[in-house]
Amino acid sequence: METRWKLAGFAINRFYERNMIFFVPASLVLGFLFYRWFDSWSVAVPYLFAYITFIMALDCNTGQLLRTLKFPIPILLTLLLVHGAAPYLAFQLGGLMFGEGSPYIIGLVLFAVIPLGVSSVIWVRMIGGNVPLTLSLIVIDSMFSPLVVPWLIHLYFGESIQFDTMKVMLDLLKIVVIPTIIGVAVNELTRGRAMQWTGFVTGPTSKLSFSLVVLINAAVIAPLVHTFKSDIILLIIASVSIILIGYALGWLGARWFKDADILRTMTYSAGIKNISLGVVIGVTYFEPKAVVPIVLTILIQQPMATLMFQLFKKLGRGNGS
Repeated sequence: METRWKLAGFAINRFYERNMIFFVPASLVLGFLFYRWFDSWSVAVPYLFAYITFIMALDCNTGQLLRTLKFPIPILLTLLLVHGAAPYLAFQLGGLMFGEGSPYIIGLVLFAVIPLGVSSVIWVRMIGGNVPLTLSLIVIDSMFSPLVVPWLIHLYFGESIQFDTMKVMLDLLKIVVIPTIIGVAVNELTRGRAMQWTGFVTGPTSKLSFSLVVLINAAVIAPLVHTFKSDIILLIIASVSIILIGYALGWLGARWFKDADILRTMTYSAGIKNISLGVVIGVTYFEPKAVVPIVLTILIQQPMATLMFQLFKKLGRGNGS
């Protein structure tokens, strides 16, 4: 009986990963349609997100981190591109499309400064990239997020917005850094067997938690749809553009290494961001309009990842030719 439950759990997890392109938008639509049922659940979002982060970290150990540190340049270059070039381009794009002072600019910049997304691991594994390097990038980026995110927001918007930097840092410590440290520690203490023992439960439940985060945050902003529907076309174009900027930066940076594995890894790592964290920060600290571009990227990010996957296959599994 136990083996049957384990097989079922792993099968559900694989099914979600293969069909993520459908489940994530479906969660968003459900949140919009049934927001009266779910908007009061927003208090649970930080805890759900902390759980997702903890499960992600269970797949990473200090050995992987140390091995990837033998190749520091791809890590440093990726982080410089996604947190240096991308926010600047997002800020300029927002000003060009919506005008100076628009709250939508905050959302675009926030998307650019949030940490790398966990789901990039799935795509890198599928395309044959360097999974340990991807995990290390996510862990390192997440660990520094309490410093990077508030500092960059302050850099671009200064005193023009009310933003409690210290509170953001403490919240990121609680929902990102501490769960990451605990997850890596558990992996070390169990000698890498934690996911083997619990994966049939933690896999599906972390995916369910991710869908719930998307659903709840969509429910929170659903009553305000009428305030931005006149801008929806420009917002969709901006959201597609900011995701493409991430992929393009990762791809261009990786070309320097002339290594197919690094090309695949950096492209996906730079292109996929931790949107659920962005929505959590946006809903908590900014006006609702600022969250709209990030919410729209929920609909776009996974389909874009699928298109990139097909492009890599067409180019000979990402040989850069």
